[in-house]
Amino acid sequence: MQRNVILLGPPGAGKGTQAQRLAARWGIPQVSTGDMLREARRQGTELGRRAQEYMDKGALVPDEVVFGLVEERLGRPDAREGVILDGFPRTIPQAEALDALLARMKREPVRVVAIEVPVEELLVRLGGRRSCPRDGASYHVKFTPPKVDNKCDQCGGPLVIREDDRPEAISKRLDEYHGKTAPLVDYYRRKSALRTVEGVGELEAILDRITRALA
Repeated sequence: MQRNVILLGPPGAGKGTQAQRLAARWGIPQVSTGDMLREARRQGTELGRRAQEYMDKGALVPDEVVFGLVEERLGRPDAREGVILDGFPRTIPQAEALDALLARMKREPVRVVAIEVPVEELLVRLGGRRSCPRDGASYHVKFTPPKVDNKCDQCGGPLVIREDDRPEAISKRLDEYHGKTAPLVDYYRRKSALRTVEGVGELEAILDRITRALA
């Protein structure tokens, strides 16, 4: 049976982590719009060149370019049994266009899981992240701390807080999610395509909840 899955949730809910684990468990690809854009740019495809023009200007890549990348990715052999969409769709118009695209490609409709995490937990997760500017290693002061406080395990360099993880940026990201992406929950609920799971606890336990919700 073909599985086309979307994981929804606010920043810090663990969508990317669970998408990777679910992809490995089911043997289907995790399709990230960011990865697709980077790959298209590296390969110098027509869509990649168009995307680069907008990104060079600091502008959002238009939906028609993103949809072209999604359609191309869904047409590859490894996506025949399904995909896990990561970071897409983000708005109701994108979701409506995705529904039409899947129907046109004669693929199964999406099934959606919303990962619910209390705001207090999200703030702990996002505010505690640290990264190494030299080698890109990531840490968390609570969950995955470095061996030496505020120093990278790999190179010994000082760790930094990314701009996205500063309090004002976290607040802005959560506001943007609730304004633009959270309405997708109601959209998919009306289509009877939505299940919700608690996103707090051990990673394997959360993954089990997601797979049960999708069963």
